[in-house]
Amino acid sequence: MKTIAQGTESPPARSRAEAPAPVSFREALWYWLKLGFISFGGPAGQIAIMHQELVEKRRWISERRFLHALNYCMVLPGPEAQQLATYIGWLMHRTWGGIVAGGLFVLPSLFILIALSWIYLAFGDVPLVAGILYGIKPAVTAIVLFAAYRIGTRALKNPVLWGIAAAAFVAVFFFRLPFPWIVLGAGIIGAIGGRISPRTFATGGHGESGKNYGPALIDDHTPTPEHARFAWSRVARALIVGLGLWAAAIAGLLALYGTGGTLTQMAWFFTKAALLTFGGAYAVLPYVVQGAVEHYHWLTASQMIDGLALGETTPGPLIMVVAFVGFVGGWNVQVFGPEKLALAGATAALVVTFFTFLPSFLFILIGGPLVETTHKQPHLTAPLTGITAAIVGVILNLALFFAWHVLWPAGFDGRFEWPLLALGIAALIALFRFRVGIIPVIATCGIAGSALRLLAAG
Repeated sequence: MKTIAQGTESPPARSRAEAPAPVSFREALWYWLKLGFISFGGPAGQIAIMHQELVEKRRWISERRFLHALNYCMVLPGPEAQQLATYIGWLMHRTWGGIVAGGLFVLPSLFILIALSWIYLAFGDVPLVAGILYGIKPAVTAIVLFAAYRIGTRALKNPVLWGIAAAAFVAVFFFRLPFPWIVLGAGIIGAIGGRISPRTFATGGHGESGKNYGPALIDDHTPTPEHARFAWSRVARALIVGLGLWAAAIAGLLALYGTGGTLTQMAWFFTKAALLTFGGAYAVLPYVVQGAVEHYHWLTASQMIDGLALGETTPGPLIMVVAFVGFVGGWNVQVFGPEKLALAGATAALVVTFFTFLPSFLFILIGGPLVETTHKQPHLTAPLTGITAAIVGVILNLALFFAWHVLWPAGFDGRFEWPLLALGIAALIALFRFRVGIIPVIATCGIAGSALRLLAAG
């Protein structure tokens, strides 16, 4: 009896020497829905899940085409895993395929976070829940610090990039420079540096693995489908529709609530945030903190930390923490009055999510056809290298911001939380030394925090 490795399988399975059968829209839809519920582990984990399923097992797309799309998504602002799903869905089933793939990557997380946000605000004062939230705060601080370490070890490959990271930290920590200016400055430095010293600002990207998984439905030499070929008419159509949706939504909010309305302010603020999320969710969190916590006061720093913990424990892109920000902001501001807090929170979460992710779809539908005709160019990735280096410094500042609010919740004149320092150190050891996953660390610290509160009460 021949084995699979010899090229044959028992019917009705196809041989790995043959390309898979064409995938129907319905079959793809069910996969994207499943992915929306199992996409834990942040962008690295989500990309690994898609690679295993789409490249290795199902062979819907070849590794080279998969990595080519991923390299483009990494250059864009926004969540690269969600954009990659959108890209592959669009390549397979046109515009609606991309919308379905990208939308289902987000929607399960959105509804889960709306439910968790309501539980958080409605029952957060219950002793058991309060104890759990007490314990997860130092865990989140450790996770943010670990994120700075992970990004730093990957991005800071030479003294120039270390210098950019240090300069970004000084700019935001000491001079409170707004995040957009840091991104712009780092991008300009990267663009100029990429021309002067290309090797200094070269980015590793995602290269070939050297493995062959057999012919794919969209293989290395599969011709680009008609709908994915570049044409100015398609670019104009996608741009008009996308900007039209954005303008119609903004106009509706302006008509209902005016320029000073909370939902209008959220729409404009998260539109800007969507264009600044180079380097992943941790990169944009400082900007969200600056705006949502310090400027608009939609939520407190403590609530922001809790929201990040909830975002870490739900499927979908981590940037979905913005849905929590919107829900808590709508609830706190009482957008629809004191009798409709849950409705206000859910509406705000939907508004924030729409304006955060709309640009991601446009980047794929507009830029995808061009990417299908070009290869990655160094002058496109050099600015990203500079921005990523700066992001390391910004995330380090965010970790210190969280640590301050966790260890001195009442300010420096108040009591120092020694138990939370101990929990934070334990979380750091678990992450750095033993490589424990984020969800187990949060769960363990939550249980420990609840126990500490019960002991203190007893």
